[in-house]
Amino acid sequence: MHFFMHTDELDFHLPPELIAQAPAAERAASRLLHYRRDDLSISHRRFVELPQILRDGDLLVFNDTKVLPARFMLRKESGGAIEGLFVSQQSVGRWRVMLKGLEGYRGELRFEDEGSGEPLVATCAASHGGGLYDLEIETTESALTILDRVGRMPLPPYIKRDKGHDARDVADRQRYQTVYASEPGSVAAPTAGLHFTPAVLDELAAKGIERAFVTLHVGLGTFKPVTAKQLAEHQMHAEFYWIDETAADALNRAQAEDRRIIAVGTTSARVLESHPAGKEWRATEAETSIFIYPPYQWRHVNALITNFHLPRSTLIALVAAMMGLEEQRRVYKEAINNGYRFFSYGDAMFID
Repeated sequence: MHFFMHTDELDFHLPPELIAQAPAAERAASRLLHYRRDDLSISHRRFVELPQILRDGDLLVFNDTKVLPARFMLRKESGGAIEGLFVSQQSVGRWRVMLKGLEGYRGELRFEDEGSGEPLVATCAASHGGGLYDLEIETTESALTILDRVGRMPLPPYIKRDKGHDARDVADRQRYQTVYASEPGSVAAPTAGLHFTPAVLDELAAKGIERAFVTLHVGLGTFKPVTAKQLAEHQMHAEFYWIDETAADALNRAQAEDRRIIAVGTTSARVLESHPAGKEWRATEAETSIFIYPPYQWRHVNALITNFHLPRSTLIALVAAMMGLEEQRRVYKEAINNGYRFFSYGDAMFID
């Protein structure tokens, strides 16, 4: 493996029909490809079997971020539509957003807000380039309150939805969210966690498999494709994360007792790998822009539960860093040949 890895090396052909447009009927009914690094074996399982695959004493680390209904629609005074994506609240009534279709317009903007008596009015207060703007909104309500009323779930562009089909958004609000989500702030789901159910979590606990929760709010960087020819030239967006004392204690115990630390998803893996090697875990609030790609020496994560990812993405680079580029290619070819469902609403893989 060389240090100057080309982005083209992470490319592959995916039949479009394998891109999952909806989740499995039951969360834990999704398929699970089990890959063992010790003997390079592949077995085809169901996610509900995960408690039988894991070992007593394993520590699962989950990302408990909660996805905001961050997509919204604005109307110009002429009636023209502008698509918006909430990024952050700078203060009450001032939002940082991505807007598509503004094109120099500086008049009033009205939210499509069916649940409120008075129309919600906004104006563009600043432009930061690249479609990023600040909005001033005539309101005393928090962004969370307004988005809960006017927003839609920020599904990735490869999941197609009828913009007027509210029944689907009700379903997505439930299923594009983990059952343990508790900290609002993400504009994309930590999708490896979507397969877990309360029953699976209970079975894991009964088997002596420990859990810890960290928080990383998935930001705009998750939508940023790798356009650089070499991975080393790609710039990651910084994302906010925190580890509380309970999680830090669990991680310290697991490492002291030589038990496996298993990241549930690439976001949890990035939080864990942002911690220095050989240092005690402590409660931490920070930002990370860590980019994990081959060759990479893993500091803390011993195994990974993850979905199947986009070609030429930072996520598949992380998977290749864990299993090796040639094995990643072989395993993905096997998954495609066996009809696994890909991306956010798709199936899962356990890299053991």
